[in-house]
Amino acid sequence: MGAVLMAAVSIRGEAAGLGESLSEGIATNFDQTTNTEEETKATAEVVWTGTPLEGYVNIGIANVEDNLNIRSEADTESKLVGKLRKDSACEILGTEGEWAHILSGEVEGYVKAEYLYTGDEAVNLAFQLGQTVAKVDTDALYVRMEPTTEADFWTMVPRGEELAVIEEQGDWIKVDIDGEEGYVAAEYVNVTSELKTALTITEALYGEGVTDVRIAICEFAKQYVGNRYVWGGTSLTKGADCSGFTMSVYRNFGVSLPHSSRAQAGCGTKISVSEAKPGDLIFYGNGRSINHVAMCIGNGQVVHASNSRTGIIISNMYYRSPVSAARIIND
Repeated sequence: MGAVLMAAVSIRGEAAGLGESLSEGIATNFDQTTNTEEETKATAEVVWTGTPLEGYVNIGIANVEDNLNIRSEADTESKLVGKLRKDSACEILGTEGEWAHILSGEVEGYVKAEYLYTGDEAVNLAFQLGQTVAKVDTDALYVRMEPTTEADFWTMVPRGEELAVIEEQGDWIKVDIDGEEGYVAAEYVNVTSELKTALTITEALYGEGVTDVRIAICEFAKQYVGNRYVWGGTSLTKGADCSGFTMSVYRNFGVSLPHSSRAQAGCGTKISVSEAKPGDLIFYGNGRSINHVAMCIGNGQVVHASNSRTGIIISNMYYRSPVSAARIIND
């Protein structure tokens, strides 16, 4: 084992000096097929620490144009438990015929192996796809308009949320939240390079007294989770922005909404965020005006077209500070 660890340290040292060429062949030094399972894990832990491959031993990456279905069993008739988005990563736990048993994020299940990049190809691709994120490591993090504590903050983000990093600026990190730029103090986040992982498919807990039409609206909206974000878009399948998403969902139920988050905030009946029911709209701002809209789906969650990095996703309703809510249907 000592020899393996020494080899791993040597490989990582070489990799550090390669810079961008890291993605052009370091995988050839890491043989998952000839090492024992223990040796492979030890090597991976040392070699990939601080890279997009950290935590992976036998990585697979989705080779699809849209989403790859993850099923509970190695059978096309089994329950759908998640979606592996294009270029998302998974740990390959084993194979059963034409199926790969995988773990990605919180989802474990089976996918058709033919739709995965594997081996050296997956390792090299991972370095190209890794995205720099800042994971919040404090209970409530202020997002400020400028990189100084004297600047106003326009939202707060809870512990555990991951923010897309635009630029590291010493004591401050420039981040993207739903397409808006802001600054967070570097001491309160952990910056890492990560790969996208699977999306879970869970049924929302709606609670008592929620009408069938509200459930129908939410279920309709959730089926598009994993699809693309496109600025100015209104297509639920080809891409939509935040207001285009909510507009198109409600259009399916005969309700007309404007294509603007600020304009939608003036529709229906204004309610407090704490009163929100599934189907109600939740609005977020940047300190100056409303700039984002999401749909409440119950259980403290919203579904929304977030940004080009994540697409249509489900988030905690308080993933940033909501500023208002609107009830579009009165039942």
